[in-house]
Amino acid sequence: MITTRLIVDNNVNKTQAYTQAVEKLIQGEIVAFPTETVYGLGAIATNEQAVAKIFEAKGRPSDNPLIVHVGEAHHILKYVKDIPQKANDCIETFWPGPLTVILNAIPNTFAPNVTAGLSTVGLRMPDHPIALELLRRLGQPVAAPSANRSGKPSPTTALHVEKDLQGRIPLILDGGATGIGLESTVVDFTVDPPVILRPGGVTAQMLRDVIGEVIDPDTTTVEDETVPRAPGMKYAHYAPDAPVFLIEPDHEAVENAITSIHMKHQKVALLAPDEFKQYHADWFFSLGNQQNLETSARHLYAHLRSCDDTVTDIILVTVPIKTGVGAAILNRLEKAANGNWWHS
Repeated sequence: MITTRLIVDNNVNKTQAYTQAVEKLIQGEIVAFPTETVYGLGAIATNEQAVAKIFEAKGRPSDNPLIVHVGEAHHILKYVKDIPQKANDCIETFWPGPLTVILNAIPNTFAPNVTAGLSTVGLRMPDHPIALELLRRLGQPVAAPSANRSGKPSPTTALHVEKDLQGRIPLILDGGATGIGLESTVVDFTVDPPVILRPGGVTAQMLRDVIGEVIDPDTTTVEDETVPRAPGMKYAHYAPDAPVFLIEPDHEAVENAITSIHMKHQKVALLAPDEFKQYHADWFFSLGNQQNLETSARHLYAHLRSCDDTVTDIILVTVPIKTGVGAAILNRLEKAANGNWWHS
């Protein structure tokens, strides 16, 4: 299969790019496109054969549910049994944006491989002009996980998608780098109080400011025998080739870790705030300022992917404080490291 990457900006014929993408989707093909979080790999959510191509291209287990994307908020009325008031308040506040709401689906609305056999479905309206234009021109719901090989860091540029899925998908809409860099927050509104299933750009405090109590469980994994209710709750995710170890942002601990790794004649890549650059890691990838976690989130996946372009033996990543978007960053890091912390 030949993979075409179409740049969508003011210097090309946008209509032609969108028309080609819509035609591919209607024909039962899959298309990668940018959202404000990461690049998604989409198929029409009512077409089981098309959705199956997502799992095939990604090498993704089919028991992981997919998020359904819509171009207009009111479209979800066609897909769910009811919308609780708290869910409606969050939709009005955060859509379009990085919030996925879990609601009870109308039976037989979506392809069964979208919901992984669950009675619920995750829905969101992305805040990206290309994603919204594509969805509105198509006029149908699109199931779309991140556009990467399963288990690898999510793609924040079209080139990341191309590297992972070249020859596996027919079309990539290239809209440049994404803005947030981490997947959406997933909240289960089928229970009250609502439960955060995956932290993201819409933080627990932002939700509480709108609807009051929200349960934010301090867990990153579920038992393998359970069926996950949202993407990212099962299996290792976001991992580069070299093993990832997490470490507290303590200067002495980081310096000692790098020294210990070098004494074993191994190379180390360090992802950390700028102030840690002084410790002579073989490769240093800046996570910016410890007080600006949005910058860390935006660059995290790109830096993890850049480690694959090195010959590092170990990747050390300092962890953020678990407030605001720091909770989402820590969630992704614990999965990338498979729970491994550095101990000297």
